[in-house]
Amino acid sequence: MTNEEQESRDARRVEDYAGLAAVGPYGVHPGHALITMVEPHPGHEYAYNRWYEDDHYYAGAMAMPWMYAGRRWVATRDLQELRYPEKSAVAQPVTAGCYISTYWITDGRYDEHMKWTVGINKRLNRDARVYQDRTHVFTSFQDHEATVYRDGAAGPRDFHALDHPYAGLVVQVVDADGPEQRAEVLEWLRSRCLPRRLAGGPAAMVTVFRPTPLPGDRMTYVKQVEGVDTRLTLLWFLEADPRDCWDRFRGLDAELAESGPGGRVELVAPFVPTVPGTNTYVDLLR
Repeated sequence: MTNEEQESRDARRVEDYAGLAAVGPYGVHPGHALITMVEPHPGHEYAYNRWYEDDHYYAGAMAMPWMYAGRRWVATRDLQELRYPEKSAVAQPVTAGCYISTYWITDGRYDEHMKWTVGINKRLNRDARVYQDRTHVFTSFQDHEATVYRDGAAGPRDFHALDHPYAGLVVQVVDADGPEQRAEVLEWLRSRCLPRRLAGGPAAMVTVFRPTPLPGDRMTYVKQVEGVDTRLTLLWFLEADPRDCWDRFRGLDAELAESGPGGRVELVAPFVPTVPGTNTYVDLLR
């Protein structure tokens, strides 16, 4: 290929960007999310933390089209020990997964984003920019189902949630008894359980997502998503440290089983935000 041909091809690629931006959805609603809970292997905590914050958070996430907000959270050992239930279908043991990252993706742009993320992660892996000494405990792309607010129209909206300085996050994973029952569980959560739990409490909002299957050409170190037809993931955004208000989050499993439409709570896990660019909390993971 001559220099002129290469320059012409590069110019067409630049124009492709303008064409893509000119069509399709471009609202601010978080129509989709990437939620990824990871456990660095013992002895690799500091190296993993620096790789993720110094490289992967940007090159493997925020630099991608249509992924417009992100936040990283950590569970120190004392926070890990608050988790329940002891026998979890999400984390074995339930304390596994001391870091979780949450990202918002523009509504209606999931397919375009997935094409890019598969391509860039293959390139990062080929260029030895993927840290191998880690385990994906709970990683999936998810579609937004609902957001319930404590204060109605006042305060930050869900599209602000990953930029607002919330003091904590509680991740709750619920499995319905079957695909037909998931809609019942969602409606019960949205109309009854969540408004009651939010009232007068430390959580400003709860976002509810349902997982979607990962593409067949995903990276091999990420397992296929479980519970695609039955699972819901809830993110509770807290204005207080979860250790100071954990009593508010006890009994979520019993409430679903006793007064809800059935199903099982598979994980209730508290986190606090990381301090980007530092190793804060790394020495408190074990």
